[in-house]
Amino acid sequence: MNSENGSIFLDVEDSGQGPTIIFTHGWADNRNAWDGVISYLGPKVRSVSWSIRGHGNSEAPPPGQYTRDHTLGDLKTIIPDTTDKVVLAGHSLGGYLSLAYCLKYPEEVQGLILVAAGPGFRKKETREQWNLSVTEGAKKMDIPEGSEGAALHVDSWVIDSLSEIKVPTLVIVGEYDKRFAASMAVFEKYLNVKTSLVVEDAGHSVHSKKPEVVGEAIQQFLLNIGA
Repeated sequence: MNSENGSIFLDVEDSGQGPTIIFTHGWADNRNAWDGVISYLGPKVRSVSWSIRGHGNSEAPPPGQYTRDHTLGDLKTIIPDTTDKVVLAGHSLGGYLSLAYCLKYPEEVQGLILVAAGPGFRKKETREQWNLSVTEGAKKMDIPEGSEGAALHVDSWVIDSLSEIKVPTLVIVGEYDKRFAASMAVFEKYLNVKTSLVVEDAGHSVHSKKPEVVGEAIQQFLLNIGA
């Protein structure tokens, strides 16, 4: 399945039937990062994975068209047109975007699955440090020009608004992912976290290295929230 947001082509894979999970990957990755988890969940879950603009087989628009609003607009186009709420699963940048989407469209979301994700930064100086690391890193990567904009932080809206998110949440982080380990405590303080899981012998890409462990945690989470 493919989706069009205006003139932007988005690569989307939609499989299975049952409770719907929308899988969003991290920066400089693509929807295939979730393949192992989706395979573990099997056909009794409707898994919708997609590559955000400028990633994977999705179209890469010109620089300046990779803001948070652009990407959230894309995400809205790939949400299945049903009356049922969905569960949003996101890795890293995908987790941040899932939080932002839940804030913007809370009536559409049944639950959140945050994998090695962060809520952004309150301090301007910390945002600037993060953004510098992203822009410097992008220079060394074979990615479309300007696509690093999707990973830049321009405000503290998400982290300042976490307490407004009421849906049940699953938080997963790899044992060696020290950069994002601190986010777990933030989520536990402000979100309705049902389960926090630290996966042994895994780093930032915990979902691709340990798909069975992550998949099992997701299955249990779905049961716990009645999805």
